[in-house]
Amino acid sequence: MGASELLTLRWRRCDRVVEPQPIGTWAVSHSAVPFVRSRDAELELFFSPRDADGRSHTARGALTLGDHGPVVTVEPEPVLQPGPLGAFDDSGAMGACLVDHRGRSHLYFIGWNRGVTVPFTTFIGCAVSADGGRTFERVSPAPVLGRSDADPYLATSPWVLVDDGRWRMWYASGVRWVSTAEGPQHQYRIVHAESDDGIEWRPTRDVCIDFASAAEYAIARPCVIRDGERYRMWFSHRGPAYSIGYAESDDGITWERDDRAGGLWPSGAGWESASVEYPCVFDYEGRRWLLYNGNGYGATGIGLAVEETT
Repeated sequence: MGASELLTLRWRRCDRVVEPQPIGTWAVSHSAVPFVRSRDAELELFFSPRDADGRSHTARGALTLGDHGPVVTVEPEPVLQPGPLGAFDDSGAMGACLVDHRGRSHLYFIGWNRGVTVPFTTFIGCAVSADGGRTFERVSPAPVLGRSDADPYLATSPWVLVDDGRWRMWYASGVRWVSTAEGPQHQYRIVHAESDDGIEWRPTRDVCIDFASAAEYAIARPCVIRDGERYRMWFSHRGPAYSIGYAESDDGITWERDDRAGGLWPSGAGWESASVEYPCVFDYEGRRWLLYNGNGYGATGIGLAVEETT
């Protein structure tokens, strides 16, 4: 597969659809890692605000893409909040993706712990709903994917598909921590895991997106769509600052990366001037859309872009 064969997709920025606003005590800043679920021609929007202690909660609202521009309404209570003291997610429960399968909704989330020698450790958790997504309950007080021989430092940023009956996850795995003058620097890249039921996961050790240069050290937040026999992935990558990259694959394992073919970069002098990251790409009413964060890992809110049709 040559680079010339990759889908070429141009994004037209629409607007900032969410600007962080206080919602009680659980949401005082940030609107990070957006993703959507389509239900009966309506779009549910999920994202993660932070409380005054910097702990992430998962929020839910409605996203309307009408003739007069996008409109978002947010529910007053979180869908998922941090776990109990000492749990893998006591410093934050940040939703990452949602999978509906056989009458149950699986909400995969990033569980955060604050560290001592390093700033944080992350794990992947799962909460399941049997009432159509109204309420979610963790499948376990432990993560469904965490530290192991395959992922010795951290696991984070899951994206899950049920692909021809096989559960597949693309996620970020920590390679190492590096001491720098600014403090410990995390290094992680995108890898792959499989499951029979969406709960018990087996890392395959396949590296899907690796560092493109010595300056790149964080590759995270994959979003994978299957178009017929092709897999398309958007992801965050950074050296000095985050941008959104793009890759394609025939099998979901071996990927050809070409950020110019479908990526997005910082723009302007405002809320997305220094960074764009955490993509969620989805199809709605015959068009392809992109949700993403701007400066400060969601501190400035959520933006929306749409595929250019000409």
